[in-house]
Amino acid sequence: MTEGTAVDTRPTKIVYVAEATAHGGRDGHVTSQDGRLQLKVAMPPALGGNGDGTNPEQLFAAGYSACFHNALILVGNRAGYDLAGSTVAAKVGIGPNRTRGYGLAVALSVSLPVLDAELAARLVDEAHEVCPYSNATRGNIDVTILLG
Repeated sequence: MTEGTAVDTRPTKIVYVAEATAHGGRDGHVTSQDGRLQLKVAMPPALGGNGDGTNPEQLFAAGYSACFHNALILVGNRAGYDLAGSTVAAKVGIGPNRTRGYGLAVALSVSLPVLDAELAARLVDEAHEVCPYSNATRGNIDVTILLG
């Protein structure tokens, strides 16, 4: 790929749509259209809240870690490897940005105990290209991947 040329990662066909609604912003609750998700949300103490509920950053961390892990399992299976026992943990940070708004940063910690470091790194790189969360955030937020 030449420098400055962006890869188009938009879907060519939508095969599933998730729907959720927030009531009350960061101090309210969120529900999914199918009723499976019903969570109280609250500002974390670090942002001046009481922390009496989950928050959007925790939900993003859960979604990104699950999605990235699935992408990792997919590329592992395609290459003939069973990644049983592997894990992906996500940390999502939030803070002020330079434009008077807020920004996010993500750190993914990947554990692939059954593979050597070189192969594990190759599969992680491939998963980062496959994962929809990685594709959505690429170039927009800092994503650090730690392999251990």
